[in-house]
Amino acid sequence: MSNLQKTGGVAALFEAVIYVSAFVFFGAFWSSPGGADAAQQFAFLAENKTVLSIVNLVMYVLFGIVLAVLVLALHERLKKGAPTLSSLAAVFGVVWVGLVIASGMIANIGLAAAIDLATTEPQQAMIMWRTVYTVVEGMGGGNEVVGGLWVLLISIAALQSQTLPKAFNVVGLFVGSVGVLTVYPADVLTEIFGVSQIVWFAWLGVTLLKSSEI
Repeated sequence: MSNLQKTGGVAALFEAVIYVSAFVFFGAFWSSPGGADAAQQFAFLAENKTVLSIVNLVMYVLFGIVLAVLVLALHERLKKGAPTLSSLAAVFGVVWVGLVIASGMIANIGLAAAIDLATTEPQQAMIMWRTVYTVVEGMGGGNEVVGGLWVLLISIAALQSQTLPKAFNVVGLFVGSVGVLTVYPADVLTEIFGVSQIVWFAWLGVTLLKSSEI
């Protein structure tokens, strides 16, 4: 179990790094042309297609793969003291993994298709891209309900089983609740969830790594 906990700890820290990297990239380096028409916007997307595709792969697909390891590690840790809650949390964790990975794949396939269509029909391509963006946001880019439920259930299970620090679990209750609230489409809720999850993932990573040494 100690090896799995150590792997889970590394996975949690990696998730925190991915979150920070995404915030830095979109906050400091990504600047789409404001007020541009459809043709100009797609010219910008075409020019930056490779970079954006890599970012989507890391932010969604790689995040989901690493998350799967963490879901398994937490289930292993919590199942003895809180079997029902741990199993339920694992179900939502697996669903979140699938949604996140699917979001990244849809984003990249949709981006490529929209850029190709833009060479002949930029307006139709913009409609396609907005549709793809809406689907990605609904599945996991902006709507974090499933991820929030996973964190919330993990926190409740950990409180019941006393297998993670109480203060960490209290933070988890907050993070999970904010995630569930993102069912309401407000950017501020998504941003609060993202920032607070950085803290949650980092704290969890350190906790799992320390416990694996015991």
